[in-house]
Amino acid sequence: MKKEFDVLVIGAGPGGYTAAIRAAQLGGRVAIIEKGDLGGTCLNKGCIPTKSLIASVHVLDWLKKAEEFGIKVETKGVDFSAIMARQEKIVKQLRNGVGVLLKSYGIEVIKGRASFISPSEIKVEDNTFNIQKCIIATGSIPSPIPGIDIDGENIMTSDDILELGQIPSSLLIIGGGVIGLEFACIFQVLGTKVMVIEALPRILPGEDRELSRMLERILKSKGIDIKTSARVKEMTYTNSEIEITFESANGLDKVVVEKALVATGRKPCLQELGLEHAGIVCEGGRIVVDEKMETNIKGIYAIGDVVGTPFLAHKACAEGMVAAENAMGKHATIDYKVIPGCIFTLPEIASVGLNEDEARERGYEIKIGKFPFMASGKAMTMGEKNGFVKIVADKETDKILGIHIIGPHATELINGAALAVKLECTTAELDRFLFPHPTLSEAIGQAALDVHKRATDLPKAKFRHG
Repeated sequence: MKKEFDVLVIGAGPGGYTAAIRAAQLGGRVAIIEKGDLGGTCLNKGCIPTKSLIASVHVLDWLKKAEEFGIKVETKGVDFSAIMARQEKIVKQLRNGVGVLLKSYGIEVIKGRASFISPSEIKVEDNTFNIQKCIIATGSIPSPIPGIDIDGENIMTSDDILELGQIPSSLLIIGGGVIGLEFACIFQVLGTKVMVIEALPRILPGEDRELSRMLERILKSKGIDIKTSARVKEMTYTNSEIEITFESANGLDKVVVEKALVATGRKPCLQELGLEHAGIVCEGGRIVVDEKMETNIKGIYAIGDVVGTPFLAHKACAEGMVAAENAMGKHATIDYKVIPGCIFTLPEIASVGLNEDEARERGYEIKIGKFPFMASGKAMTMGEKNGFVKIVADKETDKILGIHIIGPHATELINGAALAVKLECTTAELDRFLFPHPTLSEAIGQAALDVHKRATDLPKAKFRHG
Protein backbone atom coordinates (compact mmCIF):
# COMPACT_ATOMS: atom_id res chain seq x y z
CA MET A 1 0.00 0.00 0.00
CA LYS A 2 1.36 3.41 -1.05
CA LYS A 3 2.13 5.77 1.83
CA GLU A 4 0.47 9.17 1.85
CA PHE A 5 2.08 12.25 3.37
CA ASP A 6 0.70 15.69 4.06
CA VAL A 7 4.05 17.31 3.31
CA LEU A 8 7.00 16.06 1.27
CA VAL A 9 10.27 17.93 1.78
CA ILE A 10 13.01 17.54 -0.83
CA GLY A 11 16.40 18.07 0.80
CA ALA A 12 17.52 17.53 4.39
CA GLY A 13 19.75 20.56 4.87
CA PRO A 14 19.07 23.16 7.60
CA GLY A 15 16.12 24.66 5.73
CA GLY A 16 14.68 21.30 4.76
CA TYR A 17 14.82 19.57 8.12
CA THR A 18 13.58 22.73 9.88
CA ALA A 19 10.60 22.82 7.51
CA ALA A 20 9.91 19.12 8.05
CA ILE A 21 10.01 19.45 11.84
CA ARG A 22 7.76 22.52 11.83
CA ALA A 23 5.20 20.74 9.63
CA ALA A 24 5.29 17.75 11.99
CA GLN A 25 4.85 20.03 15.00
CA LEU A 26 1.64 21.26 13.38
CA GLY A 27 0.33 17.73 13.10
CA GLY A 28 1.42 16.83 9.59
CA ARG A 29 2.45 13.42 8.29
CA VAL A 30 5.84 14.34 6.90
CA ALA A 31 8.55 12.70 4.83
CA ILE A 32 11.91 14.17 3.88
CA ILE A 33 13.74 13.05 0.74
CA GLU A 34 17.53 13.20 0.68
CA LYS A 35 19.95 11.80 -1.91
CA GLY A 36 23.02 12.35 0.29
CA ASP A 37 23.72 12.77 3.98
CA LEU A 38 21.33 14.38 6.44
CA GLY A 39 22.29 17.96 7.18
CA GLY A 40 22.99 18.99 3.58
CA THR A 41 25.93 21.09 2.43
CA CYS A 42 26.02 23.27 5.55
CA LEU A 43 26.60 20.41 7.96
CA ASN A 44 28.63 18.10 5.73
CA LYS A 45 30.62 20.33 3.37
CA GLY A 46 30.18 23.91 4.51
CA CYS A 47 29.45 25.73 7.76
CA ILE A 48 30.30 23.02 10.27
CA PRO A 49 33.49 21.43 8.87
CA THR A 50 35.00 24.82 8.01
CA LYS A 51 34.22 26.21 11.47
CA SER A 52 35.82 23.12 12.98
CA LEU A 53 38.98 23.83 10.97
CA ILE A 54 38.86 27.49 11.98
CA ALA A 55 38.56 26.45 15.64
CA SER A 56 41.72 24.36 15.25
CA VAL A 57 43.71 27.14 13.62
CA HIS A 58 42.45 29.58 16.26
CA VAL A 59 44.18 27.41 18.86
CA LEU A 60 47.36 27.32 16.78
CA ASP A 61 47.23 31.08 16.28
CA TRP A 62 46.84 31.63 20.05
CA LEU A 63 49.76 29.33 20.75
CA LYS A 64 51.93 31.39 18.41
CA LYS A 65 51.04 34.48 20.47
CA ALA A 66 51.23 32.78 23.88
CA GLU A 67 54.45 34.53 24.88
CA GLU A 68 52.67 37.91 24.63
CA PHE A 69 50.54 36.69 27.55
CA GLY A 70 53.50 35.55 29.59
CA ILE A 71 53.02 31.89 28.67
CA LYS A 72 55.88 29.83 27.29
CA VAL A 73 54.83 26.75 25.37
CA GLU A 74 56.44 24.31 23.00
CA THR A 75 54.51 22.85 20.10
CA LYS A 76 55.44 19.73 18.22
CA GLY A 77 53.87 20.98 15.00
CA VAL A 78 50.55 20.34 13.32
CA ASP A 79 48.91 16.94 12.96
CA PHE A 80 46.70 17.70 9.96
CA SER A 81 45.16 14.24 9.92
CA ALA A 82 44.03 14.75 13.53
CA ILE A 83 42.55 18.16 12.64
CA MET A 84 40.60 16.59 9.78
CA ALA A 85 39.55 13.63 11.92
CA ARG A 86 38.21 16.03 14.55
CA GLN A 87 36.03 17.87 12.04
CA GLU A 88 34.78 14.57 10.62
CA LYS A 89 33.83 13.40 14.13
CA ILE A 90 31.92 16.64 14.80
CA VAL A 91 30.11 16.40 11.47
CA LYS A 92 29.15 12.77 12.09
CA GLN A 93 27.86 13.54 15.58
CA LEU A 94 25.71 16.45 14.35
CA ARG A 95 24.48 14.44 11.36
CA ASN A 96 23.34 11.69 13.71
CA GLY A 97 21.67 14.39 15.80
CA VAL A 98 19.59 15.47 12.80
CA GLY A 99 18.48 11.86 12.36
CA VAL A 100 17.43 11.71 16.01
CA LEU A 101 15.47 14.96 15.64
CA LEU A 102 13.58 13.71 12.60
CA LYS A 103 12.84 10.35 14.22
CA SER A 104 11.55 12.03 17.38
CA TYR A 105 8.89 13.80 15.29
CA GLY A 106 7.95 10.68 13.34
CA ILE A 107 9.33 12.10 10.09
CA GLU A 108 10.13 9.42 7.53
CA VAL A 109 13.48 9.73 5.74
CA ILE A 110 13.36 8.58 2.12
CA LYS A 111 16.79 8.03 0.57
CA GLY A 112 17.19 8.84 -3.11
CA ARG A 113 17.01 11.52 -5.76
CA ALA A 114 13.63 13.19 -6.19
CA SER A 115 12.20 14.42 -9.49
CA PHE A 116 8.79 15.74 -10.45
CA ILE A 117 6.67 13.68 -12.80
CA SER A 118 3.83 16.20 -12.72
CA PRO A 119 2.52 18.92 -10.37
CA SER A 120 0.95 16.15 -8.30
CA GLU A 121 3.57 13.37 -8.35
CA ILE A 122 7.21 12.91 -7.36
CA LYS A 123 9.43 9.99 -8.26
CA VAL A 124 12.17 8.83 -5.90
CA GLU A 125 14.22 6.04 -7.46
CA ASP A 126 11.61 3.32 -8.20
CA ASN A 127 8.86 4.79 -6.00
CA THR A 128 6.20 7.35 -6.84
CA PHE A 129 4.55 9.62 -4.27
CA ASN A 130 1.42 11.74 -4.56
CA ILE A 131 1.95 15.37 -3.61
CA GLN A 132 -0.38 16.98 -1.12
CA LYS A 133 2.08 19.76 -0.27
CA CYS A 134 5.76 19.85 -1.21
CA ILE A 135 8.72 21.98 -0.07
CA ILE A 136 11.81 22.11 -2.32
CA ALA A 137 15.01 22.62 -0.31
CA THR A 138 17.79 21.19 -2.47
CA GLY A 139 20.38 23.85 -1.65
CA SER A 140 23.27 24.90 -3.87
CA ILE A 141 26.43 23.59 -5.50
CA PRO A 142 29.82 25.22 -6.25
CA SER A 143 29.70 27.46 -9.28
CA PRO A 144 32.44 26.56 -11.79
CA ILE A 145 34.50 28.91 -13.97
CA PRO A 146 34.14 28.25 -17.71
CA GLY A 147 37.35 26.89 -19.18
CA ILE A 148 38.82 25.66 -15.88
CA ASP A 149 38.91 21.90 -15.47
CA ILE A 150 38.26 21.01 -11.82
CA ASP A 151 39.72 17.58 -11.13
CA GLY A 152 38.87 17.58 -7.41
CA GLU A 153 42.41 16.72 -6.36
CA ASN A 154 44.64 19.52 -7.58
CA ILE A 155 42.17 22.12 -8.84
CA MET A 156 39.40 21.91 -6.27
CA THR A 157 36.04 23.26 -5.16
CA SER A 158 35.21 24.04 -1.54
CA ASP A 159 33.74 20.52 -1.31
CA ASP A 160 36.95 18.88 -2.52
CA ILE A 161 39.34 20.81 -0.28
CA LEU A 162 37.78 19.20 2.79
CA GLU A 163 39.17 15.87 1.56
CA LEU A 164 42.81 17.00 1.56
CA GLY A 165 45.20 14.54 3.13
CA GLN A 166 48.01 16.98 3.86
CA ILE A 167 48.71 20.69 4.13
CA PRO A 168 49.70 22.09 0.72
CA SER A 169 52.89 24.15 0.52
CA SER A 170 51.10 26.72 -1.65
CA LEU A 171 47.48 27.43 -2.51
CA LEU A 172 45.91 29.74 -5.06
CA ILE A 173 42.33 30.75 -4.27
CA ILE A 174 40.19 32.12 -7.08
CA GLY A 175 37.56 34.32 -5.46
CA GLY A 176 37.86 36.84 -2.64
CA GLY A 177 34.42 36.23 -1.21
CA VAL A 178 33.38 34.56 2.03
CA ILE A 179 34.35 30.98 1.12
CA GLY A 180 37.68 31.87 -0.43
CA LEU A 181 38.80 34.13 2.42
CA GLU A 182 37.82 31.68 5.16
CA PHE A 183 39.99 29.01 3.53
CA ALA A 184 42.75 31.57 2.98
CA CYS A 185 42.83 32.24 6.73
CA ILE A 186 42.75 28.54 7.61
CA PHE A 187 45.68 27.56 5.41
CA GLN A 188 47.75 30.67 6.12
CA VAL A 189 47.82 29.80 9.82
CA LEU A 190 48.71 26.20 8.92
CA GLY A 191 51.80 27.48 7.09
CA THR A 192 50.63 27.41 3.47
CA LYS A 193 51.71 30.21 1.14
CA VAL A 194 48.35 31.62 0.03
CA MET A 195 47.41 33.83 -2.91
CA VAL A 196 43.88 35.15 -3.52
CA ILE A 197 42.75 36.40 -6.93
CA GLU A 198 39.55 38.50 -7.00
CA ALA A 199 38.01 39.84 -10.23
CA LEU A 200 36.34 42.82 -8.55
CA PRO A 201 38.18 45.91 -7.22
CA ARG A 202 38.01 44.71 -3.61
CA ILE A 203 37.54 41.55 -1.57
CA LEU A 204 34.15 40.96 0.06
CA PRO A 205 32.43 43.33 -2.38
CA GLY A 206 29.07 42.94 -0.62
CA GLU A 207 30.39 44.17 2.72
CA ASP A 208 30.94 47.69 4.01
CA ARG A 209 33.95 49.20 2.23
CA GLU A 210 35.83 50.10 5.42
CA LEU A 211 35.53 46.57 6.78
CA SER A 212 36.61 45.09 3.47
CA ARG A 213 39.66 47.34 3.24
CA MET A 214 40.71 46.73 6.84
CA LEU A 215 40.45 42.95 6.38
CA GLU A 216 42.56 43.18 3.22
CA ARG A 217 45.26 45.13 5.08
CA ILE A 218 45.27 42.62 7.95
CA LEU A 219 45.42 39.57 5.68
CA LYS A 220 48.24 41.09 3.65
CA SER A 221 50.15 41.84 6.86
CA LYS A 222 49.90 38.12 7.66
CA GLY A 223 51.48 37.23 4.33
CA ILE A 224 48.42 36.43 2.21
CA ASP A 225 49.00 37.76 -1.30
CA ILE A 226 45.78 39.39 -2.55
CA LYS A 227 45.30 40.44 -6.17
CA THR A 228 42.15 42.45 -6.89
CA SER A 229 40.80 43.51 -10.29
CA ALA A 230 42.50 40.35 -11.56
CA ARG A 231 41.23 37.47 -13.68
CA VAL A 232 42.58 33.98 -14.29
CA LYS A 233 43.22 33.44 -17.99
CA GLU A 234 44.63 29.93 -17.99
CA MET A 235 45.40 27.05 -15.62
CA THR A 236 47.52 24.02 -16.51
CA TYR A 237 48.54 21.08 -14.33
CA THR A 238 51.95 19.58 -15.07
CA ASN A 239 54.62 17.81 -13.04
CA SER A 240 52.66 17.96 -9.76
CA GLU A 241 52.31 21.74 -10.07
CA ILE A 242 49.65 24.12 -11.32
CA GLU A 243 50.71 27.03 -13.51
CA ILE A 244 48.24 29.91 -13.48
CA THR A 245 48.26 32.84 -15.85
CA PHE A 246 46.29 35.83 -14.63
CA GLU A 247 45.69 39.36 -15.80
CA SER A 248 45.64 42.45 -13.58
CA ALA A 249 46.30 46.17 -13.90
CA ASN A 250 49.99 45.28 -14.23
CA GLY A 251 49.33 43.07 -17.25
CA LEU A 252 49.76 39.31 -17.55
CA ASP A 253 51.54 37.41 -14.79
CA LYS A 254 52.18 33.79 -13.88
CA VAL A 255 52.33 31.89 -10.62
CA VAL A 256 53.07 28.22 -9.85
CA VAL A 257 51.34 26.53 -6.89
CA GLU A 258 50.76 23.07 -5.49
CA LYS A 259 46.96 23.34 -5.20
CA ALA A 260 44.21 25.66 -6.42
CA LEU A 261 40.75 26.33 -4.98
CA VAL A 262 37.93 27.67 -7.15
CA ALA A 263 35.77 29.66 -4.75
CA THR A 264 33.76 31.85 -7.09
CA GLY A 265 30.45 31.29 -5.35
CA ARG A 266 27.60 28.82 -5.51
CA LYS A 267 24.46 28.37 -7.58
CA PRO A 268 21.03 26.83 -6.83
CA CYS A 269 20.92 23.05 -7.20
CA LEU A 270 18.04 22.50 -9.63
CA GLN A 271 19.35 19.88 -12.03
CA GLU A 272 17.45 16.60 -12.37
CA LEU A 273 14.53 17.91 -10.29
CA GLY A 274 12.22 17.83 -13.31
CA LEU A 275 10.77 21.24 -12.45
CA GLU A 276 9.55 21.59 -16.03
CA HIS A 277 7.26 18.58 -15.54
CA ALA A 278 5.58 20.38 -12.66
CA GLY A 279 5.45 23.71 -14.51
CA ILE A 280 7.46 25.47 -11.79
CA VAL A 281 8.73 28.85 -12.95
CA CYS A 282 12.45 29.68 -12.63
CA GLU A 283 14.22 32.95 -13.40
CA GLY A 284 17.96 33.57 -13.43
CA GLY A 285 18.69 30.02 -12.33
CA ARG A 286 16.51 30.18 -9.22
CA ILE A 287 12.96 29.16 -8.30
CA VAL A 288 10.53 32.07 -8.15
CA VAL A 289 8.46 32.26 -4.94
CA ASP A 290 6.16 34.76 -3.24
CA GLU A 291 6.25 36.05 0.35
CA LYS A 292 4.68 32.77 1.51
CA MET A 293 7.57 30.85 -0.15
CA GLU A 294 5.04 29.36 -2.59
CA THR A 295 5.93 28.80 -6.23
CA ASN A 296 3.55 29.50 -9.10
CA ILE A 297 2.14 26.01 -8.51
CA LYS A 298 -0.27 26.00 -5.58
CA GLY A 299 0.90 23.76 -2.75
CA ILE A 300 4.53 23.59 -3.94
CA TYR A 301 6.97 25.75 -1.96
CA ALA A 302 10.71 26.40 -2.27
CA ILE A 303 13.20 27.62 0.33
CA GLY A 304 16.88 28.24 0.92
CA ASP A 305 19.56 28.54 -1.75
CA VAL A 306 17.23 27.38 -4.55
CA VAL A 307 15.30 30.67 -4.29
CA GLY A 308 18.43 32.82 -4.52
CA THR A 309 20.89 34.82 -2.49
CA PRO A 310 21.96 35.33 0.17
CA PHE A 311 22.98 31.69 0.57
CA LEU A 312 22.71 31.48 4.35
CA ALA A 313 21.58 28.57 6.52
CA HIS A 314 19.67 30.82 8.93
CA LYS A 315 17.80 32.42 6.04
CA ALA A 316 16.87 28.95 4.78
CA CYS A 317 15.61 27.96 8.23
CA ALA A 318 13.42 31.07 8.48
CA GLU A 319 12.01 30.37 5.01
CA GLY A 320 11.44 26.75 6.00
CA MET A 321 9.34 27.77 8.98
CA VAL A 322 7.21 30.04 6.76
CA ALA A 323 6.76 27.40 4.05
CA ALA A 324 5.85 24.67 6.55
CA GLU A 325 3.27 26.82 8.32
CA ASN A 326 1.62 27.75 5.02
CA ALA A 327 1.70 24.13 3.86
CA MET A 328 -0.17 23.20 7.05
CA GLY A 329 -2.89 25.77 6.49
CA LYS A 330 -1.58 28.69 8.51
CA HIS A 331 -0.72 32.14 7.15
CA ALA A 332 2.92 33.21 7.39
CA THR A 333 5.11 35.55 5.37
CA ILE A 334 8.86 36.00 5.18
CA ASP A 335 10.60 39.15 6.40
CA TYR A 336 14.00 39.84 4.83
CA LYS A 337 14.60 43.20 6.48
CA VAL A 338 17.05 41.88 9.06
CA ILE A 339 19.39 39.08 7.95
CA PRO A 340 22.69 39.06 9.84
CA GLY A 341 25.73 37.89 7.91
CA CYS A 342 28.79 36.24 9.45
CA ILE A 343 32.25 35.70 7.97
CA PHE A 344 34.63 33.52 9.96
CA THR A 345 37.90 35.00 8.80
CA LEU A 346 40.68 35.98 11.19
CA PRO A 347 39.51 38.50 12.37
CA GLU A 348 35.80 37.82 12.04
CA ILE A 349 33.37 40.07 10.19
CA ALA A 350 29.64 40.37 10.85
CA SER A 351 27.00 42.76 9.61
CA VAL A 352 23.29 43.45 9.67
CA GLY A 353 21.16 46.00 7.86
CA LEU A 354 22.39 48.58 5.35
CA ASN A 355 26.01 49.50 4.89
CA GLU A 356 27.12 53.05 4.16
CA ASP A 357 26.92 52.77 0.36
CA GLU A 358 23.55 51.00 0.41
CA ALA A 359 22.03 53.60 2.72
CA ARG A 360 23.12 56.45 0.46
CA GLU A 361 21.87 54.62 -2.63
CA ARG A 362 18.44 54.39 -0.99
CA GLY A 363 18.37 58.13 -0.47
CA TYR A 364 19.17 58.35 3.23
CA GLU A 365 21.18 61.20 4.67
CA ILE A 366 23.29 59.35 7.19
CA LYS A 367 25.47 59.76 10.24
CA ILE A 368 28.25 57.33 11.11
CA GLY A 369 29.51 56.20 14.51
CA LYS A 370 32.64 54.08 14.96
CA PHE A 371 34.47 52.60 17.89
CA PRO A 372 37.83 50.80 17.54
CA PHE A 373 38.58 47.67 19.54
CA MET A 374 41.98 49.14 20.44
CA ALA A 375 40.01 51.42 22.79
CA SER A 376 38.18 48.45 24.37
CA GLY A 377 39.57 47.24 27.68
CA LYS A 378 38.31 43.70 27.10
CA ALA A 379 39.74 43.50 23.58
CA MET A 380 43.13 44.70 24.82
CA THR A 381 43.21 42.07 27.58
CA MET A 382 42.53 39.48 24.88
CA GLY A 383 45.32 40.78 22.66
CA GLU A 384 42.74 41.50 19.95
CA LYS A 385 43.05 45.18 19.15
CA ASN A 386 42.33 45.01 15.39
CA GLY A 387 38.90 46.06 14.16
CA PHE A 388 35.97 48.29 15.01
CA VAL A 389 32.20 48.58 15.29
CA LYS A 390 30.48 50.85 12.79
CA ILE A 391 26.90 52.11 13.04
CA VAL A 392 25.03 53.66 10.11
CA ALA A 393 22.09 55.82 11.23
CA ASP A 394 19.44 57.95 9.55
CA LYS A 395 20.40 61.58 10.23
CA GLU A 396 16.78 62.72 10.24
CA THR A 397 15.18 60.08 12.52
CA ASP A 398 18.29 58.73 14.34
CA LYS A 399 17.07 55.20 13.47
CA ILE A 400 19.83 52.61 13.18
CA LEU A 401 20.03 51.40 9.58
CA GLY A 402 22.95 49.00 9.93
CA ILE A 403 25.68 47.75 12.23
CA HIS A 404 28.96 46.36 10.92
CA ILE A 405 31.71 44.71 12.95
CA ILE A 406 35.23 43.52 12.21
CA GLY A 407 37.15 42.11 15.14
CA PRO A 408 37.09 39.54 17.95
CA HIS A 409 33.88 37.51 18.25
CA ALA A 410 32.11 39.71 15.70
CA THR A 411 29.87 36.80 14.74
CA GLU A 412 28.54 36.56 18.31
CA LEU A 413 28.25 40.31 18.85
CA ILE A 414 26.05 40.69 15.76
CA ASN A 415 23.11 39.00 17.48
CA GLY A 416 22.48 41.95 19.78
CA ALA A 417 23.08 44.32 16.88
CA ALA A 418 20.51 42.48 14.77
CA LEU A 419 17.93 42.84 17.53
CA ALA A 420 18.54 46.58 17.63
CA VAL A 421 17.99 46.87 13.88
CA LYS A 422 14.94 44.59 14.00
CA LEU A 423 13.34 46.72 16.74
CA GLU A 424 14.18 49.88 14.77
CA CYS A 425 16.15 51.33 17.66
CA THR A 426 17.54 54.82 17.51
CA THR A 427 21.12 55.45 18.52
CA ALA A 428 19.76 57.42 21.49
CA GLU A 429 17.92 54.32 22.71
CA LEU A 430 20.93 52.06 22.14
CA ASP A 431 23.44 54.33 23.84
CA ARG A 432 21.30 54.28 27.01
CA PHE A 433 21.36 50.50 27.14
CA LEU A 434 23.57 49.19 29.94
CA PHE A 435 26.32 47.17 28.28
CA PRO A 436 28.20 45.11 30.90
CA HIS A 437 31.82 46.04 31.63
CA PRO A 438 34.35 44.86 30.68
CA THR A 439 32.97 43.22 27.54
CA LEU A 440 33.42 43.49 23.81
CA SER A 441 29.75 44.45 23.52
CA GLU A 442 30.54 47.86 25.03
CA ALA A 443 32.00 48.77 21.63
CA ILE A 444 28.46 48.72 20.19
CA GLY A 445 27.24 51.21 22.81
CA GLN A 446 30.25 53.44 22.28
CA ALA A 447 29.72 53.37 18.49
CA ALA A 448 26.11 54.46 19.09
CA LEU A 449 27.38 57.36 21.20
CA ASP A 450 29.90 58.23 18.51
CA VAL A 451 27.12 58.80 15.95
CA HIS A 452 26.66 62.12 17.76
CA LYS A 453 30.35 62.34 18.76
CA ARG A 454 29.59 61.65 22.42
CA ALA A 455 31.65 58.46 22.87
CA THR A 456 33.06 58.64 26.37
CA ASP A 457 35.88 56.19 25.64
CA LEU A 458 37.23 58.20 22.69
CA PRO A 459 39.04 61.55 22.74
CA LYS A 460 37.09 64.65 21.83
CA ALA A 461 36.48 64.59 18.07
CA LYS A 462 38.89 67.38 17.17
CA PHE A 463 41.77 65.57 18.90
CA ARG A 464 41.33 62.30 17.05
CA HIS A 465 43.77 61.08 14.45
CA GLY A 466 43.12 59.02 11.34
